[in-house]
Amino acid sequence: MKKKIIRIVCLLFISPMLFSFCGIYVSKSDGTLKNKASQVILVRDGEQTVVTMYNDFKGNPKDFAMVVPVPVLLQRKDIRVVSPTIFQKLNAYSSPRLVEYYDENPCYGRQWEDKESLNEKSIMVTSANSNPVAKKKNLGVTVEAQYLVGEYDILILSAKESSGLKTWLLENGYKIPSKAEEVLEPYIKSNLKFFVAKVNAKQAGKIQKGSFLSPLQISFSSPKFILPIRLGMANGDGDQDLIIYSFTRQGRIESVNYRNVEMPSGNNIPLFVKDNFDRFYGETFAHKWEQEGKNIALLEYAWNVSPINNVKCDPCVGNPPVDQDIVQAGVWWLNNSNPQSNQHTFFTRLHVRYNRNSFPQDLQFQVTPNQTSFQARYVVTHPAEGDLTCDEGKVYLRELKGKRRKELHNLVSLTGSTVEDYLSNTEPDSDNGIAYQTLLPEVEQEKESERTIFPGLALMAVVLVTGAGLMRWKGLI
Repeated sequence: MKKKIIRIVCLLFISPMLFSFCGIYVSKSDGTLKNKASQVILVRDGEQTVVTMYNDFKGNPKDFAMVVPVPVLLQRKDIRVVSPTIFQKLNAYSSPRLVEYYDENPCYGRQWEDKESLNEKSIMVTSANSNPVAKKKNLGVTVEAQYLVGEYDILILSAKESSGLKTWLLENGYKIPSKAEEVLEPYIKSNLKFFVAKVNAKQAGKIQKGSFLSPLQISFSSPKFILPIRLGMANGDGDQDLIIYSFTRQGRIESVNYRNVEMPSGNNIPLFVKDNFDRFYGETFAHKWEQEGKNIALLEYAWNVSPINNVKCDPCVGNPPVDQDIVQAGVWWLNNSNPQSNQHTFFTRLHVRYNRNSFPQDLQFQVTPNQTSFQARYVVTHPAEGDLTCDEGKVYLRELKGKRRKELHNLVSLTGSTVEDYLSNTEPDSDNGIAYQTLLPEVEQEKESERTIFPGLALMAVVLVTGAGLMRWKGLI
């Protein structure tokens, strides 16, 4: 039986001070929908915020619908559609990156080349589809306004109680998750409206099946800068990922109620990781997330992208966003025709992996003056080629062995995986006779020593402390 799904994405305030994202999924069948990943653009200056939601819905456009709790009756001017390419550009440009270097042969002329490699892991947003139709029966649900924006028919609904809204959805053929009603209740009590978007019937025929729908962009004002995520856990299954692209005039955005942690960066890793960088970074992210206690916001990129700043990354793995891209993302101050106006723009990319246990509170943000540049960056190095029989070449080979051993240690430390996991699918290398495979026994022995030496030192410390206490008790010291 074909499944039709509606995604309730909460993108605004649950009170005049709060807005929400990553909402509840409503399924028309008994099948489950995994709310795994989302992308959002946040633009913040003063009390003004612009939020852009990304949808990668690939089914029949007629089956798509989105429900968004909003604090006020949005006007037509507050709702826009933008091109989905803005998300593709921001992701490609700010993604964690791999940089590739070539060692020089110390025995003869210099030859080097820098290359950049990009982890273009697609952050896919599981989308929703449905086709709700309003019922005439009085359930306390009222159509307050109706707009046509881009390819979307948009209704603004109000509801008197969560059970009435639930019934309205059920009578229109949608099965609500069991926890949805209690999660929706605070929105109802806060007198929120409900923004419902579906593809216009005439426009649906013009959209090819599988093509992307336009992201929706909403503007509003509030003294608080908060992104509730708990609503998205109502029908979520396990860990969910959220990529946040943010633009401000001042500097980085940071979480107020969860720790902000930078991803490891600048580490030298084995050359064979180049062929599996997606896996490497995924394991590095997961390992860092586990090590830091899970309830964190991980920084992957931060840089001044103002028009007057020519250097926006080092290295760049995609074309930096131009003024037009930034304006499309919602940065309204770049539209100012006054050349004397402050057009400073700072871009932050945060990656949050959340679940019910690790994130009991919604995300609260602040705009900081921190303009320190950062990017999650990893390095692979090709060994020098050619004759290395000169004295300098022999020294280089001894150093190369140590460097490669260090790279293997870094791989284990960053990912929490074993080297064998990677080498099992890697062709043996023999660059200058120093293959990673030949170093593996040494690295394993060193790692085993690390695993045993620390418990041994801890036990020795306990013995010494206990002995000192006993001697003091005996009056010997």
